[in-house]
Amino acid sequence: MSVVLYGSQSSASLVVHWLLIELGIDHALRQLDFERGEQKSPAYLAINPAGRVPALLLDGQVLTESAAIVMHLADLHPQAGLAPAPGTPARGDYYRWMCFCVYTLMPAYRSWFYPHEPAGENHSEAVRERARVQLEAAWQQVADQLTLAGPYLLGERLSAVDFMLTMLMRWSRNLPRPSDRWPELAAHAARMKARPAFAEVYRREGISDWR
Repeated sequence: MSVVLYGSQSSASLVVHWLLIELGIDHALRQLDFERGEQKSPAYLAINPAGRVPALLLDGQVLTESAAIVMHLADLHPQAGLAPAPGTPARGDYYRWMCFCVYTLMPAYRSWFYPHEPAGENHSEAVRERARVQLEAAWQQVADQLTLAGPYLLGERLSAVDFMLTMLMRWSRNLPRPSDRWPELAAHAARMKARPAFAEVYRREGISDWR
């Protein structure tokens, strides 16, 4: 299998890189320099016209969107047990929480980090405040789920959604109330960060924060 990951340090590509290492999938890593605009270069736009990362080339097929890639990798490697069987109640929960990451957490983060986008610079502070409220409410929902189901999001079983969630928890590290201020989330993060593949993806990407 030929696998090439296009990403950038600390971006949404981190979870894909982490899962490739976790699953033992041989791959090549192509890190793009965002400050130099490499994600908007003609060569990369030919791969992903959106000009975003990640993009995964899997035997010639181009896959984009971090959550979609993560779910596909989990399905391609069922021996790892990172995705519940299709048609089961657990699979429904798996979809639910993966979509929660995509449709609730990620848009709120987008508003926090790029508050000028929705309504211009004059309204940035209001947008950011709203994003903070949304993120804190979302993390409370996750904490409640971990209290109910724990130790992982789907219960006793580790799944790909836990990897996605951990990456998004890291994104909150400089927010007024980081996600690991919730004891349930801190315990989950500690459990995930103890995995050898987490240390390895940090090493390969040269990341030192949020250990």
